[in-house]
Amino acid sequence: MKTLSTLLVLSTLLCACKPGSGQSIRFSTANVVRGDLRAYVTATGTLSAVVSVDVGSQVSGLIVALNADYNSPVKKGDLVAEIDDSIYEAKVKEAEGELDSARAMVKLKQQSLARKQSLVPIRAATQLDLDQAVAELAQAEASVKIKAAMLDRARVDLGYCRIVAPVDGLVVSRKVDLGQTVAAAMTTPVLYTIAQDIKQMNIVASVSEADVGNVKMGQMVEFSVDAFPDDVFEGKVSQVRMAPKTKENVVTYETIIAVDNREQKLFPGMTADVTILVSERTRVLKMPNTALRFTPPDGVSLLAGEAKKLRRREQLAYVLSPDGKQLQPIVVTTGITDSTDTEILAGADEQTRVVTSATGLAKGSGFPPNDGPPPAL
Repeated sequence: MKTLSTLLVLSTLLCACKPGSGQSIRFSTANVVRGDLRAYVTATGTLSAVVSVDVGSQVSGLIVALNADYNSPVKKGDLVAEIDDSIYEAKVKEAEGELDSARAMVKLKQQSLARKQSLVPIRAATQLDLDQAVAELAQAEASVKIKAAMLDRARVDLGYCRIVAPVDGLVVSRKVDLGQTVAAAMTTPVLYTIAQDIKQMNIVASVSEADVGNVKMGQMVEFSVDAFPDDVFEGKVSQVRMAPKTKENVVTYETIIAVDNREQKLFPGMTADVTILVSERTRVLKMPNTALRFTPPDGVSLLAGEAKKLRRREQLAYVLSPDGKQLQPIVVTTGITDSTDTEILAGADEQTRVVTSATGLAKGSGFPPNDGPPPAL
């Protein structure tokens, strides 16, 4: 996250103010030089597992066993908790009995139909009796299907009393205790949260709308966490989500950063200070950002510059006149910037000396009068 320091040639120059002001101005200047630049976007985010699964219960009951705790490694299918199944075993037996009763009714209706079929030809039963027997058999057979489904459901509910891990991973949260009763009437209660693989993690960073246009998939990221203030971790942008989030009139976009956590030093929930490398230039013209922020103080004589409306990426900088007594504005076209320097695309050449700051000096302060051109650097 450290940028290359800029090698600047600085000088101190004196420029006379308007006559009678009784004061001189001390200017600091720097040369436009060639060098490397890196532009960054900063953001804050939270570390999380790539996949986190909430393990819940689909049935209500008393927790009678907990086989996993915080930081427990689990495999898919491992038994992690058990719910008292006595009620559900009873429901299975009840459903089995009802199914047997329905099957017996089918046999009875089949026998009744057979008798009616033999009686109708000899006019001992009517066609209506036969039709009714056919319908009663169909109803009995349908009842068997209903009771069979009820038995299947009772067996499934009994199976839900055994809570198993749905994925391989690490238990990062346990939200119930032994002996606690869970109720699954309206929503599924969460018993555990399992991080599938914390060796690969994500940072969900909030990038401002002003910066998100510069963020692209695959860009390198450096970040730090408070737990390890002396360490710099690396990641890569894997996704820029288009859904905006607005808080206090500030619009941000979630940016997902993939992180290699093979050493497992990083924990879910840690806050990460993120720096995204969005652009890099080598051997380009650059000038200090202070030169682009410089505003001439009152009383300084200015040479007329070209009057024009500044376009996008155009900024004003100032150079000293040959006699060192006046400032002349120049318009430069800028490129990428870091915290120290800005790329110059046009408007200045290498070794152009730009003004970075000015300090007023009282008359007789001991500095020599500015009676000649600025000293050579």
